[in-house]
Amino acid sequence: MTLSQTYRTALVAVFLLTAVFQTGAAAQANSPQGVRNVVIVHGAWADGSSWSKVIPLLQAKGLHVVAVQNPLTSLADDAAATRRAIALQDGPVLLVGHSYGGVVITEAGTDPKVVGLVYVAALAPSDGESVASVTKPFPPAPLGGEVRADAEGFLTVTPKGIAEDFAQDLSDEEKQVLTATQTPTAAAVFGATITTAAWKTKPSWYVIASNDRAVPPELQKAEAAAMKATSITVPSSHVPMLSHPKEVANLIEQAAAKADSRRTAPFPVTLLTRAISYFAKTPSFPKTQGNNAR
Repeated sequence: MTLSQTYRTALVAVFLLTAVFQTGAAAQANSPQGVRNVVIVHGAWADGSSWSKVIPLLQAKGLHVVAVQNPLTSLADDAAATRRAIALQDGPVLLVGHSYGGVVITEAGTDPKVVGLVYVAALAPSDGESVASVTKPFPPAPLGGEVRADAEGFLTVTPKGIAEDFAQDLSDEEKQVLTATQTPTAAAVFGATITTAAWKTKPSWYVIASNDRAVPPELQKAEAAAMKATSITVPSSHVPMLSHPKEVANLIEQAAAKADSRRTAPFPVTLLTRAISYFAKTPSFPKTQGNNAR
């Protein structure tokens, strides 16, 4: 081997070792920290207060929690509100959605800051799918019979629907509060389709509500299986974050601890690119005195 070849080989080795070192350092910096920012998204006929029992449990664990207030006027508007909340966070984000909020996080979760998704009795359509299309193969949910439309095309749930089909396992007082605070939801959101489903490329977790009368439990199980989600099942109505807040908070906490560690630190190809470019431009090195080709 000539000195020129030896020199070339040595430079390649230096570049590779530097790249490996930086990759390892980046992974080491990311892995143990976990996610500290949790952005939670409510569903139809609700607002951010539907997470009132889960938020303090997460905060007690040192997590920074933000509840999005979706306008429920369109999927585009709701996804935009969620993206604004994501943009305000100072690091990686775990996105959590309940019910129709699962559609919102599926659409908004492609944001590069989002490193994991948690679905709570939620809907998770795939590319080109909607709430209407994913629920069609299943028997109509009992809650559907208690939904009323106004002249503007917005839907609300009757007090009977809240009490018997939405939150049947809560106290009478809690049911009354949910009835009073529900946000009318545009009927159009249930026909809006997903552009690119975030759960296809990001780790997911799922809380299945086995007594749900709004989103069929069998659909929830099918969704969790499709996204290969880490899942738990609770004997809950459609609002497990209110009837089983500890179980929901525990899963979110576990997801926050694991989501960021699943990220793969990008290999610093810039160094290799520079090396390749350099060698391409330098077909031969200056010969050292006494360097004879063999």
